[in-house]
Amino acid sequence: MKKISLMSIFWLSLSTLACAGPDGQTAAFTPMPEFSVKDIDGTKISSASLKGKVVVVNFWATWCPPCRAEIPDFVAFYNDNKSKGLEIIGLSVDDLTARELKPFVDKFKMSYPVVLADDKIVRAFAPGNAIPTTFVVDKQGRIRHKQVGLMERSDLESWFGRLSRE
Repeated sequence: MKKISLMSIFWLSLSTLACAGPDGQTAAFTPMPEFSVKDIDGTKISSASLKGKVVVVNFWATWCPPCRAEIPDFVAFYNDNKSKGLEIIGLSVDDLTARELKPFVDKFKMSYPVVLADDKIVRAFAPGNAIPTTFVVDKQGRIRHKQVGLMERSDLESWFGRLSRE
């Protein structure tokens, strides 16, 4: 996968801000795309199986410094909240096989499902050309927030707190 130029990231950021409200929330809730994938361990994950949960869909890569920086917060937050209705799906855009990605996942103790993103799921979510890009989906399966760039634990806490009460 090609690395993104700074100018591309700048224009993508401006277009994202133009389409989103003051907190990055889209004006009309978009349904999460329908998908069915297998994580790197071979477990099937589908959009239908995630209904009723708050879902964080994170597009990332092993070579991306901000992606690597947010992983520990994602892991800790997932471990603290998976029993409370949270699901995190890590969609790796690396040009690797599952076998090649597994040591990285193990090293970073990524306890949430990690999937090798294919062209179909990338087209369905349309994350843009910048990573990390994270989507937060409510229990009804609607995308409520798209964040381009590093997502802090406080952002995860805020969105999960808000959406888990709805």
